Amino acid sequence: MLCAGSLAGGAMAPQARAAGTNLITTQKLDWMTAEKLAAEAVRVCAARGFSVTATVVDPSGHQQVVIKGDTVPLQSLSVSYRKAYTAYSYGMAFNKNSTSELVAAKLTGPADGSLATVPEVIFIAGGVTLRKADGTVLGGIGVSGASGGDKDEACAQAAVDKFRADFH
Repeated sequence: MLCAGSLAGGAMAPQARAAGTNLITTQKLDWMTAEKLAAEAVRVCAARGFSVTATVVDPSGHQQVVIKGDTVPLQSLSVSYRKAYTAYSYGMAFNKNSTSELVAAKLTGPADGSLATVPEVIFIAGGVTLRKADGTVLGGIGVSGASGGDKDEACAQAAVDKFRADFH
């Protein structure tokens, strides 16, 4: 997948090699910023009448923060993670900013749809790629539980827009 990102011209996860060492340093949001993002997405959706789950993934693709609304459907937990993971990994690989952009670009892989069979991947609107101002990818946020992926993604995007200045 990382090779695909470099071939597709997408911004890679921020990694730097310390001079004179064999160590790699990767940047990610601190937990407090990740928590604010997830909480804001849940809050925005609640104000719009939807109980949702919001998940933030870090550059390892693992869950960093998960916040569930009070009455979310059971499947929203796994779907919000998969949207965040897809927004992060494929957003980085194909230089897209959301899962809806990935869907619109028909980036489900070869004609046989093999990318869509990766267990963590889901090509449904509701995920937003987290980027620094220079385009460097820091992770992803996924929201699930509203009555449509477009509504999920609007809540995720509202949270990103509110806290984007903290992505440094």
